[in-house]
Amino acid sequence: MNEVSLVRLYTLRLCYLILAVGLGLYMWPSVIHHTPNFAVAHGIQLSLLAGLGLTAVLGVRYPLQMLPLLLFELIWKTIYLFAFALPLWSAHQVNAAAAEDIRACLMVVIFIPLIPWRYVVRQYILQPGNRWKPD
Repeated sequence: MNEVSLVRLYTLRLCYLILAVGLGLYMWPSVIHHTPNFAVAHGIQLSLLAGLGLTAVLGVRYPLQMLPLLLFELIWKTIYLFAFALPLWSAHQVNAAAAEDIRACLMVVIFIPLIPWRYVVRQYILQPGNRWKPD
């Protein structure tokens, strides 16, 4: 824990809070009140995002342990932006719904400077992984 400053820990807590509140405000009303047709069309997507937001609450208490959650958020949105949004934009086929999705995914840029990247590299890239077989 001494590797990451207290200011950075509070910044991470703010990230998790933004994620939890943002997803909570937009996803949970639809999770609680929906039609069968909406459930068929968007149930899986909403469940995933609502679960992500609910899990982000743990990050307020455990900011470093929950870093994979922020990394997941950053990665899936980056994949969407490059694999789906950019080709749509290049082909001039962005409609209102796609534009809304793109705006929502672009909000992830606020997390990039707030993630303690040196810690991420030390913890998840340079540190040896757990053993694969018993001793």
